[in-house]
Amino acid sequence: MVREYPVEIAADGVTAGTALAGVLALPPDPIGVVLFAHGSGSSRHSPRNQAVAAALREAGVATLLLDLLTPAEDALYRNRFDIDVLAARLHAAARWLGTEPLSAPLPLGLFGASTGAAAALRVAADSGSGIAAVVSRGGRPDLAGTALAQVLAPTLLIVGGADTEVLELNRRAFASLQCEKALEVVPGAGHLFEEAGALEQVAEMASDWFVRHCGP
Repeated sequence: MVREYPVEIAADGVTAGTALAGVLALPPDPIGVVLFAHGSGSSRHSPRNQAVAAALREAGVATLLLDLLTPAEDALYRNRFDIDVLAARLHAAARWLGTEPLSAPLPLGLFGASTGAAAALRVAADSGSGIAAVVSRGGRPDLAGTALAQVLAPTLLIVGGADTEVLELNRRAFASLQCEKALEVVPGAGHLFEEAGALEQVAEMASDWFVRHCGP
């Protein structure tokens, strides 16, 4: 049975009296925990991230889905592409997971979608972050810039075959990664993986990657 805990995480830049809202969900005897970084205009309620998170929990991996921006911040379009802010918020959430008794002993993975993938890779490039693995779904890893070459964690990039522009950006970013890495293309899938069976393939690939790198 999965246990769910609503959480609030303080972070730099968040208005006093408010915090980042999220849900920490733990399956029995988790082997790791994955922190989700949603994409532009999305939130912890993203149905695609929710679906992947459910698959991870079935595989024995805990999840933390978190709003990286407050509602007021998200109302300003430019904030959705501020990778520095998004990465700082992810850092804060990662630190919180490292102090929370339920998650502190667990290896930490990052799952990023769209702009959230760039933020996840920025965090993974920090040698002190201790990230065990990274997965990007339809991400913009290119927005991580020079940090790509500093990423140490095994990184999986998943892109839809019909998402041609993003696929090319991922191929370029893939070449810059110096860590253990893989690029998986879901044939016929678009940016949102709305095609029949596409999101299920993403969830299976992500689960396999995190179990391989977070498990015993």
